[in-house]
Amino acid sequence: MTPATSFRGRRVAVFGLGGSGLATVRSLVAGGAEATAFDDSEASVAKAKSEGLPVGDLREGDFARFHSLVLAPGVPLTHPKPHWSVELAKAAGVEIIGDIEIFCRERRAVAPGADFVAITGTNGKSTTTALTAHVLREAGRDVQMGGNIGVAILELEPPSNARVHVVECSSYQIDLAPSLDPTVGVMLNLSEDHLERHGTMENYAAIKERLVARSGTAVIGRDDEISVSMAARLKAAGVNVVEISEADSIDLSAARALRGAHNAQNASAVRAVARALGVDDATIEKGFSTFPGLAHRMEEIPTSDGITWINDSKATNADSAEKALASFDKVFWILGGKPKTGGIEALVPFFPRVLRAYLIGEAAEAFSRTLAAHDVPWAILGTIERAVEAASADAKGAIDGAPVVLFSPACASFDQYRNFEQRGEAFRKAVQAVTGG
Repeated sequence: MTPATSFRGRRVAVFGLGGSGLATVRSLVAGGAEATAFDDSEASVAKAKSEGLPVGDLREGDFARFHSLVLAPGVPLTHPKPHWSVELAKAAGVEIIGDIEIFCRERRAVAPGADFVAITGTNGKSTTTALTAHVLREAGRDVQMGGNIGVAILELEPPSNARVHVVECSSYQIDLAPSLDPTVGVMLNLSEDHLERHGTMENYAAIKERLVARSGTAVIGRDDEISVSMAARLKAAGVNVVEISEADSIDLSAARALRGAHNAQNASAVRAVARALGVDDATIEKGFSTFPGLAHRMEEIPTSDGITWINDSKATNADSAEKALASFDKVFWILGGKPKTGGIEALVPFFPRVLRAYLIGEAAEAFSRTLAAHDVPWAILGTIERAVEAASADAKGAIDGAPVVLFSPACASFDQYRNFEQRGEAFRKAVQAVTGG
């Protein structure tokens, strides 16, 4: 854990008691802050109380008694409307920050020279974060990895000059980290996403830009127009910018976990980060070849039925699903869930790669119309389990080459599952059920 010693003696309100919120309260208490935690969920408040954490109703008393409000990233800051805790903090003139900001302040206080890599982008950030950590470990570095990728940043070991933190940052987290200043900041790509939380694409892009604006080295993708413009602005402002692309020369033939053209951009970004931190190219290449990959992100599920089963549950939008479709020539495609703006229209150029589509969840009817308009065979199955059974039967009857069943939903999971991880586990279990393990 990273104790928030830079908040010692300060009164801090914390709203949102999920995983990162609880970690934040523990960090503040350990650092000597006077914390008061709360949540709209009685169960979450009860869990915090059971741990002996300081809990109090933030709606009671004068909010101006606090120095800071630490907001969990899942709590609305601006859209669709600010949460009531945000309104109270603003009215009292209290700063609103998140756990990434606490880490940044702690780093400046205890180890300002400590290496800190922060990674964002609409797609690819989790793979890039995990691959960066893996390569740096291959180089013998003491690596702490977390943030949006799973382990709350304040649960990681504290910053030190002998340690490097590799942290995935969502737009929600960046929005709550006004002084974010990594040694190396990575902004991979931008496409439409999370507009329900940021209002417009312009706001979303501006928030993402904050991560690289104060970086010692800014690694920015050049495969979309918004990112290209961002790189140009930062160069003009004197920031050290390294541009990366899917088209960069990089050999991933020995890296089975990095299949697909999109991973060339991820690997190029990792190479730029590692070079900036003094890692030689031979070590970087070794790291690529030994990288095991991430669950639910183009993850191959081993079976003995002759079918290649790909779990890409992390593909929560069309842009991410495009990367998966582009990686295979002929696929039996399982998709659907809670649709994002634009549906799957952007994927039409990849429809010739689809032998048959199997639709699940809330998006099934709308997606069936898009597929039918482009002569893609489809079936509405409703659930992952039924879709896997149907895809298995069809793939076994395929006559050309090794069949691929691709679960790349192009949708959020919230209509049927808590998150993409739970959805991916449901797919894995369904595959094991039809293949015998």
